Formats: sequence, C-alpha cells, structure tokens
Amino acid sequence: GGHEQRGEDGEARLHCASVRTPFLPRPGRLRPGTMKLIYTLIFLSVGVMSVMVFQTVDREFKLHGVKTGLVKTSDEVKRKEDEISELKNKVRGLKQTLATVNVKLDELRMKQELALKTTKEHEDKLQACNKRKDDKQSTCEQEHVAKAKAQQEIQSLKQQILDRDKAICAFADTAKEQAR
Repeated sequence: GGHEQRGEDGEARLHCASVRTPFLPRPGRLRPGTMKLIYTLIFLSVGVMSVMVFQTVDREFKLHGVKTGLVKTSDEVKRKEDEISELKNKVRGLKQTLATVNVKLDELRMKQELALKTTKEHEDKLQACNKRKDDKQSTCEQEHVAKAKAQQEIQSLKQQILDRDKAICAFADTAKEQAR
C-alpha cells in the first residue's frame, strides 16, 4: 500500500512509502556516483545503438549496391545473350552463304575440269590436223618436186625428140638429095 496525500495545490498524490524498487533510488535521495553510473549507462546505450544503427545503414547501403550491381549484371547478361543470339544468327547466315558458295565452287571446278578436258581434246585434234597438214604439205612438196622432175624429164624428152626429129629431117633431107 500506498497512501493518498493532498498537496498544497489540492491534487491527490500517491505516496509510495512501503514500495521500494531496488534499482531506483527514492526521489531526492541519490547515492553518490549513482548519477555518473546512470549517465555512463545512457552514454553506453546510445553508443551501442549508434554503432548498431551505423552497421544497419552500412549494410543497407551495401545491400543496395549489391542489388544495383545485380540489376546491372542481369542487364549485361541479357544484352550479351542478345548479342550472342544475333551472332549465332549471323554465323548461321554465313554458313548458308558458305554452303552456297561451296556448291558454286564445286560447279565451277567441274566446269573447269570439263573445259580442260575439252581443251586437251581440241589440242589433240589440232595436233592431228597439223600433222596431217604437215604430211600433206610434205606430200604436196614431194609431188611438186616430182612434178618439177617430171617436167624436167618431159622437157629433156621433148628436146631429145626434137633433136632426133631434126636429125631425121636432116638425114631425110640429105637422103632426099641423094635420092634425087
């Protein structure tokens, strides 16, 4: 129990004479050094709370930085994935172009081989024709030489016939005179 007392102003005040708290001194009566202890405890409490608040704020800033970094990293990953996808499409297109070029290259090689084969055949035919031509020219030259030789022999024979005819005519003329 407490007793109710009235003060000078008429208000009721509770007087706790029989209730004692072990940590709180009675009002007005403090032991020496108790206020220092209270201030020290308050100072330490504020200091610990300040350190805890600082650590919490620091951790929040670090967490915010990590979240921002994660967002940037995920954006970079997305951008890189898009670039990779685009490059894959380009590679696919280049592979198709390369396949088309390879097919055309194979066709050109086949045409080249055919052209070389045809050229070789034509060269062989040309050589055969040139050989026949040379043979014909040789034959023609031989014929020309033979013709010239024959003409020379003909001229020689004509000359011999003329000479014989002249001799016969001269003989006949002389015989005619003898015969006359």
